[in-house]
Amino acid sequence: MNFEEVLLGFQVALTLQNLLYVFIGVVIGMVVGILPGLGPAPTIALMLPLTYVLPADSAVVMLAGIYYGAYYGGTITSVLLRLPGEAASVVTVYDGHQMALKGRAGPALGISAIGSFIGGLVAIIGLIFLSPLIAGFAVKLGPPEYAMLAIAGILMVSALGESKPSKNVIVACFGLLIATVGIDAVTGVSRFTGGNVDLLKGIDFVAVAMGLFGLGDVLYDLEQKHKGARIEGKLGRVLPTKQDMKDSSGAIARGSVIGFVLGLLPGGGGVVSSLASYATEKKVSKNPEEFGKGAIAGVAGPETANNAGSTASFLPLLSLGIPSNVILALIFGALLIQGITPGPQLVNDHPEIFWGVLASMVVGNLMLLVLSLPLVGVFVNLIKVRIGILSSIIVVVTMVGVYSVNNNVTDMWVMLVFGIVGYVMRKTGYDPGPLALALVLGPLLESSFRQSLLMSGGNPAIFVERPFSLAVVILLVAVVVFQVIARRRSKLTAKFDDTLHHPNPKSLALHGDEPAEILPTVASDLADLRSRDADPASVTSTDATPTTKENKDV
Repeated sequence: MNFEEVLLGFQVALTLQNLLYVFIGVVIGMVVGILPGLGPAPTIALMLPLTYVLPADSAVVMLAGIYYGAYYGGTITSVLLRLPGEAASVVTVYDGHQMALKGRAGPALGISAIGSFIGGLVAIIGLIFLSPLIAGFAVKLGPPEYAMLAIAGILMVSALGESKPSKNVIVACFGLLIATVGIDAVTGVSRFTGGNVDLLKGIDFVAVAMGLFGLGDVLYDLEQKHKGARIEGKLGRVLPTKQDMKDSSGAIARGSVIGFVLGLLPGGGGVVSSLASYATEKKVSKNPEEFGKGAIAGVAGPETANNAGSTASFLPLLSLGIPSNVILALIFGALLIQGITPGPQLVNDHPEIFWGVLASMVVGNLMLLVLSLPLVGVFVNLIKVRIGILSSIIVVVTMVGVYSVNNNVTDMWVMLVFGIVGYVMRKTGYDPGPLALALVLGPLLESSFRQSLLMSGGNPAIFVERPFSLAVVILLVAVVVFQVIARRRSKLTAKFDDTLHHPNPKSLALHGDEPAEILPTVASDLADLRSRDADPASVTSTDATPTTKENKDV
C-alpha cells in the first residue's frame, strides 16, 4: 500500500458521478433501515439489475452505501420506537429506548451517529493497511486453501446465522446443490438441467436473490399487521454534551477494535460485534447496574462496533473473494455481473474498484453523520408507510428487473419459484441467507475441491498437509466444539433459571451477563428478528428488560 493508491481511491470516490451514487446509497440505506418489511439484503437484491447498466465502481459504492447506511436507520427505530430496524441494532434497544423515555433520545441518536462514524473510519483505516497484505498473501494460496476457506465461510455463517445452526446447514447444503446445476466445468457434462438450454449456464444468482429476498419477503410481510407507530419520549437536543462524550469515549474506542476484529471473521459483521461490545461494556463499567436503564455507554459501544464490523467484513470479499455474509454475497454477485471477480487479483487488475470502494466508505460515513443528526424527525415518519404500498412497487420492480438482466423468461420463473421458497423458509423458521451464500461459494468450493484431489491423486490428506488449510480445519473443529459446549451450558443455565423462577435465560444472555453467553446464542435470540415489522405498539413497553414475548416481537 502506498499513498498513490489511496489517492487513486479518493479520486474515484470524489468524482461527481460517484458522489451522487454514494449519496443515493446511504439515503436508501437509512430509509430501508427504518421502513417495515425492508432491509439491506432485499434492497440490494432488488438493485442488482440496476447495477447491470452502471459503471462497476459506481455500482459497488452505491450498494456498499446501502449496506452500512441501513445500520444507521435501524438505530433510529431502536431508540424511538423500541423496534430494532436491523439485527445489529437489537442491543441498542435496552439503553437507547430508556434514554428516549427520559427525554434524551437526541443524545442517544447523536452518540450513535458519532460512534458509528468513528468505528467505520477506524475499520476503513485498518482495511487500507491490511487488504493489500492479505491480497498479496492470498495470491500464494492454492486450491486446497480456497476449498477450506469456502467451507469455513459457509459453516461460520451457518453457526452464527439467524436460525438454528442445524437449519442453516440444511439450507446451505440446498444452496450447494443448486450451484451444481449447469455444465460441469471439468467434464463438460450437463447436470440437473432437465433438458432446458437456458439452465446450461447455471441458475442465475440475481434471479435467486431477488426471489428469496425480494418477492419472498413481500409475501411474508403482507401477512403481518401494521399499525401506526407511537413514539415515546422527547427527542431533545441531538448533539451530546461534553459529559456524554466523556462517558462514551472508552466505549467508542473499545467498540471500534471489537467490531473490526470480529468483522474480519466469516459470519461476523455487525450483529456479533454489537453483542460482544455490549457485554464488554457492562463488564468493564464501574456502574454495571445502570445498563438497561439508560447508560449511554450501552448505546455508544454497540453502535460503534456494529458499523466497524460491517465495514471490516469487506476485507474477505475484496482480498480473498470470500463473502462473509449474505449481503456481501449479493455485492459479490453485482461484481460478477460487471465481469469482475473479487479476489487477490482485484487490487492489481482493478485498483479503481478496490481503492475506490474503501475511499467511498469514508465519504459515505461522513454523509451519514451529516444527514442523521438534523433529519431524524423526517426519517422516523417513514415508519408510517403501509407495507401494501411498498409491496406492489417491489413486485413490479422485481419482475421487470430480473427480466432486464438477461432478457430471459426462464429467469422470471426461477425468481417466482425462489420467491415461494423464500416465503416458505421464513414461515418455517429457516434463514435464506446461507442458501444465497452457498450458491455464490458453491462453484469456488467445487472447483477448488476437485482440483485439490487431482493434485493429490485422490488423497484427501492434502487438506491437512498444507499449513494454511490445516489451520482452517482446526478453526472449523474449534467452532463446532465451541458450539456444542455453549449449547450444553445454555441448557444447564435454562434448567437452573427455571428452578429459581427466573425469566427466560435468552433475555439474560442478550443483556450480556457473561460475554461467553452472547455469541453462542446469537442464532436463537435473533431467529425471529427478520419479522421486525410486527406491531410496533407491542414493543414500546417501558420495561428495561424485555420479556419472552417482547423478544419475539423484536
